Amino acid sequence: MKNLKLKSARAALDLSQEELAKRCNVSRQTINAIEKGDYNPTINLCIAICRELHKTLDELFWEED
Repeated sequence: MKNLKLKSARAALDLSQEELAKRCNVSRQTINAIEKGDYNPTINLCIAICRELHKTLDELFWEED
């Protein structure tokens, strides 16, 4: 499932995938794969992304039914 919440939060801060990746010490491809729903990040990576985007885990990674 695509993570449109992550993509939207990143875009709201005017961050590219590359910039977010650098801040989280991962590759741009990793951020892209998370946004596309092709990769399930570790909890530590989820937390790092949330910190950089000023969001909670629920706001970015909780799936609504």
